[in-house]
Amino acid sequence: MPDTLTPYDLACEGRTTPLGLDEAVPRLSWKLADGRPGQRQTAYRLVIEGGGGRHDSGIVRAEESLHVVPEGFTAAPATRYAWTVTVWDADGAEGASASSWFETGLLGPEGWAGASWIEHDPALDPMMDPPTFGEPLPERLGSCPPARLYRRAFTAREAPASARLYVTARGIYLPYLNGVRVGDAELAPGWTDYRHRVQYQTYDVTELVAAGENVLGAQVSDGWWSGYLGFDRRRQAEHYGVRPQLIARLVIDYGDGGRDVVVTDAAWREHDGHVRHADLLMGEVHDARLERSTAGRWSPGYDDSAWRPVRIAGADHDTLIGMLDEPVRVTEEISPAAVTALPGGRILVDLGQNMVGRVRLRVRRAAPGTRVTLRHAEVLDESGEPYVANLRSAEATDLYIAAGESEEVYEPAFTVHGFRYVEISGHDDVDVTGRVLHSDTRFTGELVTSDPEVNRLLANIRWGQRGNFVSVPTDCPQRDERLGWLADAQVFLPTACYNADVSAFFARWLRDVIDGRHPGGAFPDVAPVVDRYPVNREGAPGWGDAGVLIPWHLYRVYGDVRTLERCFPAMAGWIDWIESGNPDLIWRDRVGNHYGDWLQIGAETPREVLATAYFAHSATLVARAADVLGRAADAERYAGLAQRVRKAFADAFVGADGSVTGDTQTAYLLALAYDLLPDELVEPAVARLVDAIRRNGDRLSTGFLGVALLCPVLSAHGHDDLAYTLLHQREFPSWMYSIRHGATTIWERWDGWTAEAGFQATEMNSFNHYSLGSVGQWLYARVAGIDQAPGSVAFRDLVIAPVPGGRLTSASARYESPRGLIATAWELKDGAFSLDVTIPPGARAVVRLPIGGGTHEIGSGTHRFTVPQGD
Repeated sequence: MPDTLTPYDLACEGRTTPLGLDEAVPRLSWKLADGRPGQRQTAYRLVIEGGGGRHDSGIVRAEESLHVVPEGFTAAPATRYAWTVTVWDADGAEGASASSWFETGLLGPEGWAGASWIEHDPALDPMMDPPTFGEPLPERLGSCPPARLYRRAFTAREAPASARLYVTARGIYLPYLNGVRVGDAELAPGWTDYRHRVQYQTYDVTELVAAGENVLGAQVSDGWWSGYLGFDRRRQAEHYGVRPQLIARLVIDYGDGGRDVVVTDAAWREHDGHVRHADLLMGEVHDARLERSTAGRWSPGYDDSAWRPVRIAGADHDTLIGMLDEPVRVTEEISPAAVTALPGGRILVDLGQNMVGRVRLRVRRAAPGTRVTLRHAEVLDESGEPYVANLRSAEATDLYIAAGESEEVYEPAFTVHGFRYVEISGHDDVDVTGRVLHSDTRFTGELVTSDPEVNRLLANIRWGQRGNFVSVPTDCPQRDERLGWLADAQVFLPTACYNADVSAFFARWLRDVIDGRHPGGAFPDVAPVVDRYPVNREGAPGWGDAGVLIPWHLYRVYGDVRTLERCFPAMAGWIDWIESGNPDLIWRDRVGNHYGDWLQIGAETPREVLATAYFAHSATLVARAADVLGRAADAERYAGLAQRVRKAFADAFVGADGSVTGDTQTAYLLALAYDLLPDELVEPAVARLVDAIRRNGDRLSTGFLGVALLCPVLSAHGHDDLAYTLLHQREFPSWMYSIRHGATTIWERWDGWTAEAGFQATEMNSFNHYSLGSVGQWLYARVAGIDQAPGSVAFRDLVIAPVPGGRLTSASARYESPRGLIATAWELKDGAFSLDVTIPPGARAVVRLPIGGGTHEIGSGTHRFTVPQGD
């Protein structure tokens, strides 16, 4: 720790150094570190330089370091800004400085002048026999079009002083300049509701542009735009578009002030290319023979006379917006844990971890035309074969046609799979490396306990988050679904925020949630939404409520007022829509496809109970949001509505003995978590909850919505012991049951596989779903003891209250909060409980020690507490 107040981890709009930021009034943030106790920021100074100008805030007396808007500063388009923050400490002494940068994008459609969307012209398809692949392809994979190649030669009069490529696609694209792949974004531009928004990426290509002839190129496939999407068993070309399109603008600035601009227009040419079939769900067919025949395609001097003219698809720019969060990237490589032989000359590669991404295949000594097939699976069946029935219509198959060189390396680019196992057939002299893909949200939390099974659970939760945060927060990554289900996201968000900085990721996705609203104000079940789709309907209770819960939680964790303000009209509209359809305030109508407590096990929570509880909770949060935003009349109205809904709930569903209609674990959890009970009935209801768990053999029965509340509610009402019992429970249903049977991610269902019944129904049985991993929030907040006080925002006021229990004898956690590092480490040893705590500058904490250790108030710095256990 430094011995002076030091800013670090500088961010602009929630990103470290954003390139291509489409925000003229950006918000700046920094964290603070100081090894001295009781420190805080009392003032700051911002200096921003760029575009020939300099903005100096002067010394601003303020403690806030999050989402600071520099007063009087407005950014210009396509401009690099360097910024420096200097801070002053609690004693008024000047502390350290730190610097970073951000660069704006085009800041509006006018920046795209002259650029057109280009696409393949099917009228120019050559009349020729298709390439030969050997055995027939899987039907759905064979129906997918190629990833087409686009190129444009241009001349630069000299090496540039600066060059920027602004580019995106309706589909998925890989950009190239003079034979070099540009950037490291995968599956770009990601999935948004393309009718409202297409994100473009900005790349610094200064070093790639040379004096003389240059070539700008791209490879483009269907992706989410026009490929297979969701669980419809037909190609959904009508969802967004018929075929993929590319748009680009290359701006070359010279040292003498001159500028050249290259845009997508009729001068571009296209070719079918070597990726003969490509689809996110189905897989990819890559013919290396054709790849070798077009060698040099991205380089100057290549003869493209056999290529065809492109077709201009339009020149609309209104939906284009700069990237709002970090892209999908390859973030890790995994080596095989085991390689075994299967009948028929096949090889089975076990990567040891259920992951999301693809493999890098190294092929040696394969004859030209050798067909190497890769099939992906999450688990094996009883005979040791890849189990693919749960993939439904997703082929999850990649095919590589060898060119015949001594060694060849293949990695698909236009597909993504959820898998642990890869079956390889057609050639056995191969090596495989797993390549992990996900939206590159920085990890912020780490928790390790003395129990290996709990640590495995934590790892499973993290891997589930990684695998399902691929452009949007999906439900599952392997089968023909992969949709942005709102309930899954809202129940898991508190856990996700501990694991990683997901502020920009969710703020961007919320735009699709808002755009997906139905007439009248109902949020959808999934976002982005698509037309003519089975789940394109009014959101269900707990699903549509995510449109309220997520913006509020982002405000609580990150202090993001701007996103809360942007979402507020839609949040209020959701509550108005429910109220107008349910005048007695019991939510029975306008429930969409009511899912209840989805996949609860051995219980059936009445749907009116669940829905009305969510109605009350969401109305409460809308009232709180209105208060934060200074909307006094709205705050009063929705607070009053929430109180009336609470009364309606109690009158309709709560007995005089504290019973709640349905008598299920989830019914009590909702009533207790959302403060729906009269004070005198809280303890009787808690007793009934405890009894419901005990009657079930100390096992849970909760589904997607109830499970997130289970351990937190028990702990809040003095039953940490029972929460630990549920955590450690190894019998079905439980978290540890799946771990005992080899799970490396969170399963969709408690009974995804059981020793008695084997696999559950193939129509819905994912082995990588994060919803049931929402217990992670309790693990951080109660086991590690890192939590916020009720009225705190962005971890300014902390509650450090770790509770040892169960089999645990120690736990240590680090959480890079928006304000700085929070760390705890406790241990039970030699007759004493010891606790080390680190609090960042500007934060304060109430420390509650177990075993009679009392309560202590502390400021920033590192503190140690020791409490004798007694006899």
